[in-house]
Amino acid sequence: MTNLLRLQQLAKLLDITRLQDDETEHSFGQWLESVPALTPAAYCVYPQFLATLQRWPQRALQANIATVVNFPGADLAADIVCEQIQQARMAGATEIDCVLPYKALLRGEHGLVKSFLYDIRQACDNTCLKVIIESGELVTAQQITKATELVIEGGADFVKTSTGKVATGVTIEAARIILTVIAAANRSVGFKASGGVRSIAQALELVQLYEDITGRIATNAGMRIGASALANDVAQQLLSQ
Repeated sequence: MTNLLRLQQLAKLLDITRLQDDETEHSFGQWLESVPALTPAAYCVYPQFLATLQRWPQRALQANIATVVNFPGADLAADIVCEQIQQARMAGATEIDCVLPYKALLRGEHGLVKSFLYDIRQACDNTCLKVIIESGELVTAQQITKATELVIEGGADFVKTSTGKVATGVTIEAARIILTVIAAANRSVGFKASGGVRSIAQALELVQLYEDITGRIATNAGMRIGASALANDVAQQLLSQ
């Protein structure tokens, strides 16, 4: 695949993300004015900015609207997270990115994790559900494997690596483990690389890894890349081709 085709493919995999902790309506509006004119898979923002995003003219590109719940600490009870999901869907979210209670997983409380995943899947109904396992906080390959298996068993549409709010985001090693489990699953499950994907070269390496392990061409039905500054770099590269 030529460099241009790879860049065009990459643009369609992006979840263009804005999750600034000090965000205001004014700064969010300024960000919208600066977003490059791509056709990404989705825009991912905090729930309080869903309404503003929906009024944005560039939404005519028909990308999905994603938001985050149980984010970033993963400390909320399942019933509260389900309420967050319901409110987000009512506010227009078409995709939910939910943080797994990974601290419970680290304590070996797999039953709690399973129950949580069941509840949020029910709350999402047919809305796309991406579950963030916070792979950088999972100490061993076995824990990453277990988290991925539980997320798949729980019915999520995507396994996502990171919130981007901890020291270690996505790594090639973690991505390889997650993708290996996904490739062996008995149903189709997507993969979202997020947390520190800052260069086109890094993003393309993850795309290649996805295709090598799953044997599938990367499309936004099966792969996403969380991107903030990266989206601008992709747009500039496309313009220079």
